[in-house]
Order: sequence, then C-alpha cells, then structure tokens
Amino acid sequence: MSLKVDQTATAFTFKGGMLPMTVMELNSPDPERVSAQLAGKLSQSPAFFQHTPVVLSVEKLDDTSLALERLCAVCRSHKLLPVAVRGGSEGIKQSAWALGLGWFPPQESREARTLASVTPPPPQTAVMEEVGSGGRIFRGTVRSGQQISAAEGDLVVVGAVNAGAEVLAAGSVHVYGPLRGRALAGIHGDRDCGIFCHELHAELLSVAGNYKRLEDIDPSLLNTTVQVRLRDDQLSIEALV
Repeated sequence: MSLKVDQTATAFTFKGGMLPMTVMELNSPDPERVSAQLAGKLSQSPAFFQHTPVVLSVEKLDDTSLALERLCAVCRSHKLLPVAVRGGSEGIKQSAWALGLGWFPPQESREARTLASVTPPPPQTAVMEEVGSGGRIFRGTVRSGQQISAAEGDLVVVGAVNAGAEVLAAGSVHVYGPLRGRALAGIHGDRDCGIFCHELHAELLSVAGNYKRLEDIDPSLLNTTVQVRLRDDQLSIEALV
C-alpha cells in the first residue's frame, strides 16, 4: 500500500510572533553562585523550573571570564532550558551558536534605535503594603522580569501581572487585573489556598506544586474571571460569575 502525498502542499510556514520568554540577567559569571541561587529559588517555587525556556543576558559580564557552556549546564541541571544569549562580544555570539543557542543584540542597542522625539510615559508608582498574618498588597503593574511574593500569607495584586512576571505566595494569590505572567500559590505546600484573577491569560498557574501551563488551559476560560484550586489532587480552573 502506498500513501498519496500532496506534493503541492508546503511542508511548513514561517510566521512572525512574540512569545513570552524569561530572561536571566546574569550579574556574576560564577557558575557555583548561579547554581546556589537557582537552588534557593527552586525551594520557593518548584513549578517555575519545569523546563522553562530562558534567555541568558550577559550584558553586565566580562567576556573573558564567562564560561557559557558551564552556565548552560547549571541551568539544565535545575530544569531550565537555555535557548538563546543576549549581549556579549562577537566571541560570545560564536560560542552561543556553537552550543546550538540563538543570539540577541544587547538591550541598549535596541533602545538606541528608538526615536529621540518619542517621550516615554512617566513610570507608574507601585506601592507595597504589609497586612496581618504575613499577607501583602501590591498596588501597581508587576512588570516582565519582576517577582512579587508573600512568604507567609496571601498576596493581593491590584493591577496587572505582565507576561514574564511572577507572583507567588505561601497562601492564596489574588490578581485584580489581567494575569499574563506566572502565579504560584501555596509555595510551602498549603493545598487549601488558590489563585483568583479578573482576566486569565497566565503563562503558568500552580497551587502547592501542581501546575498548568497556558497551553493546558481550556481556551473558553481565557480572558475571564476565574478561581484556581486543587480538587482531588488535580488543578481545577472554574469561571467566577
């Protein structure tokens, strides 16, 4: 039996797109220091390290002391997946390519191409309030690359959580705005807490280490008001009317 293949159909299509990506901005070239800090973060939010793709930003580092291959190995040992490098010299670019990684120009190079006549909007003032039982209230936008946490209670965000941002709490997480980043509740194992948000489009949701990624979420629940809880050891996402 032979299979009929339509030879006129294209095998693939290139499409432009903007995907959320975590950037690890390296302040030290020492793989041991990086590994120790990653281990500490793993103990706080293990779901974050479930094969998350990352871009290694080396713009602050001296190229001569950078062991790129060792840094990539450290990331992989903590279940992070380096996919590209940002910044560095021509030698770093060549090393990244040799390791099968992509390369992006430094951040300042892209910013320099911005028209000087464009005046950026004034930054919003964010406010953090401490409340009883170890809870915290954050008023403002949680921006990409930023992490807001409540180590002993609930976390309330009055504003948006952008893609690439992370909010986590020992108790429940409440987001009174769009949730596009990562939200982790019950980071110390509390299975009775939950996540509540006004507009769901999260990269990752986790309660007591049980998680779902954006692609696992029922599309009918996206951009709606929901609650996320554990039910029978499964993460349940339900619309709130």
